[in-house]
Amino acid sequence: MGVSGSGKSTVGSMLAQRQGWVFIEGDAFHSEQNHAKMRAGIPLTDEDRRSWLEALGLELNRHAAQGVVLSCSALKRAYRRQLRAHVPDLAFIWLDLGREAAARRVAGRGASHFFPATLIDSQFAALEPPHDETGLLHLDSEHPLDDILQHAADWLQRRPHAQP
Repeated sequence: MGVSGSGKSTVGSMLAQRQGWVFIEGDAFHSEQNHAKMRAGIPLTDEDRRSWLEALGLELNRHAAQGVVLSCSALKRAYRRQLRAHVPDLAFIWLDLGREAAARRVAGRGASHFFPATLIDSQFAALEPPHDETGLLHLDSEHPLDDILQHAADWLQRRPHAQP
């Protein structure tokens, strides 16, 4: 979980491969309407995200027994609760990233990506940091990728039966 540009897709896909688990790219489950709003620079609302999170929860549940990693912003506590309604022992890895670094990374993606850098402020406005939540690993997204992956894999080994 984390704001756009934090490395969720990169870390998630590599972690899933490393663990031998299924990887779910959360952005692939957004409706065309959601993609169009974001391309137009319009932040998504809670209502826009409701059916998206439901679809992600169902997909998580479908793969939970074999192991699954989901790349998803899950910025609000309510969003994380909605996902955990489908997989109660769901664990989250929070890839924490500052505003300037997020803006720089998102801008570096190029104009073809559906999420413009102008939406970064909306991500930080929506973010409810999960400091006091259980089942959470907090990592600095600016650390080297290999270090992030190693910390995440080590943490998962200590958490039997939990899914990130």
